[in-house]
Amino acid sequence: MAAAGGEEPDSDDGSEELVLTPLQLIRSLEQAWLNEKFAPELLECKPEIIECVVEQLDHMEANLKRAKKGDLKVSIHRMEIERIRYVLSSYLRCRLMKIEKFFPHVLEKEKSRAKGEPSILSPEEFAFAKEYMANTETYLKNVALKHMPPNLQKVALLKSVPKPNLDSFVFLRVLKRQENILVEPETDEQREYTIDLEEGSQHLIRYKTIAPLVASGAVQLI
Repeated sequence: MAAAGGEEPDSDDGSEELVLTPLQLIRSLEQAWLNEKFAPELLECKPEIIECVVEQLDHMEANLKRAKKGDLKVSIHRMEIERIRYVLSSYLRCRLMKIEKFFPHVLEKEKSRAKGEPSILSPEEFAFAKEYMANTETYLKNVALKHMPPNLQKVALLKSVPKPNLDSFVFLRVLKRQENILVEPETDEQREYTIDLEEGSQHLIRYKTIAPLVASGAVQLI
């Protein structure tokens, strides 16, 4: 992935790189941000988007330095840069908060990831999660566990730390029409049924029902 207007990417390996306009890039960041903000679980990381947005911000800053002082456009572009920085920071902060909240489950999911399956963690996030888990285990051992009987000096963090609540309900907007979405019953008296999601429609639905659609970009959490 690359932002249009930058340098020509090296394509010696014969692979085609998706090129986004600056507007498309920022919309991709905003979509990733909203999905991460409203999803109960940690979503797949978007390192390409982050890298391209940082490059785009640097490009915008360089353009501002060449602009004439007192030009009204400078103030407008400065506000846009600050807005983009806020969205990017909020997105990364949201991901770190989820890693801290669900770290054993995040690491277990990463450990059990099938070959070729996208990682939910960037290399930096993976290192942070491992260090956070190690520090948590050390703290628990020094503060509490070492003072307990030998048979109680181990704690299973996977069982002790709550899992993300995939049964929580989320609001969404449909970006691409979807057919025959299976909806699980709310009570024992109800039965499974299917629904069609029309493009542009909005719904309140259980997250785990539409989690694959969030991952594919077919729906947007709002």
